[in-house]
Amino acid sequence: MKAIDLFCGAGGLSCGLQNAGFEVALGIDIDANALASYKNYFQDTVTITADINDISAPIISSLTDLTPGSNFLLAGCPPCQGFSSLGKRDPHDEKNQLVYQYVRLIQELKPTFILMENVPGMSKNVGKEIFQKVINLLSKNYIVEYDTLNAADFGVPQTRKRLVLHGIRKDVYTLLKQELNNAFSLLPEQTHCDPKKNTNKQYENWRTVGETIMELPPLVAGEAYNGNDIHNHVCRNLSQTNIKRLNFAHNNDGSRTSLPEEYRLPCHNGVTTFSDTYGVMHLDKPAPTLTSGCTTISKGRFGHPTQNRGISLREAAKLQTFPDNFEFIGTLSSISLQIGNAVPPLLAQASAEKIYHYMTLVNNIMNKNINTAS
Repeated sequence: MKAIDLFCGAGGLSCGLQNAGFEVALGIDIDANALASYKNYFQDTVTITADINDISAPIISSLTDLTPGSNFLLAGCPPCQGFSSLGKRDPHDEKNQLVYQYVRLIQELKPTFILMENVPGMSKNVGKEIFQKVINLLSKNYIVEYDTLNAADFGVPQTRKRLVLHGIRKDVYTLLKQELNNAFSLLPEQTHCDPKKNTNKQYENWRTVGETIMELPPLVAGEAYNGNDIHNHVCRNLSQTNIKRLNFAHNNDGSRTSLPEEYRLPCHNGVTTFSDTYGVMHLDKPAPTLTSGCTTISKGRFGHPTQNRGISLREAAKLQTFPDNFEFIGTLSSISLQIGNAVPPLLAQASAEKIYHYMTLVNNIMNKNINTAS
């Protein structure tokens, strides 16, 4: 089963696709820094650095052996900053329009299955009108299902909510419905749960920060691990004042609200929003949503749970569920952006496994029909 990854970034979605059994035939992104990391890991995948506006079905077909209408998955995660609750939510942001380019390529390539991941804000607030137009366009030829999923419910040690959309071409849906003698759901099933709500032990408990990153060697602020066995284990340097702030947070439930007045920033006085900044993660809980600033303590609750520093790049990658042998290429800031913008591979894998199952059935039906005809 083959897949194409549009807006592939460093490769979080492709990791999930590959882990589910897909051969990722093509990765496309405009960010050369992210593609450097992508190429470093997915060495057998064709990649192209390009603006999606300049990509067409003939170009994709020339780079792969996939032709319009054949049985493959077209996956895409259009940039979401224009819809994010942490962004400016500018309705005129040009990046908001890139989702229509994804729709255009679906219409040109006519894949059997489609997958899109984005921030929940895409389906409400600023993004609501755009998302509804997308659904209307897709629904002409596809059965689509979408929902806001929490990555923690799928084994990711992070409470990261994402809008996930799966689609199947209508003629293929009819084939499968006949084969299965029933309607079926396209979205993945939850596997993990908040332990406070997991009273009947139906699911595994959410994975925690402690069980995910504490096996890594300790660092001090600004240090880089110099062994060859662990990639990208490096963290940002901090002022002595910020180190003291983290020390207070460690001893007071992880929050900056415990800081004595002498260590409080003037801009935080009387402010309750963004209260996670300068906070530290809890050992026994999933991490908060990792952002492009995930190694900077002033950007969120990104302090290490026991050490007076921000989390390292490798710790951020592990909390996103990137494999340990995934080596990122670039500066500390560039890699932080790559990790924070990525789809958590385990969440992507849950989607991909569901689609892979149905794609295999479609392949079998098509082969059976060919054999019967011959």
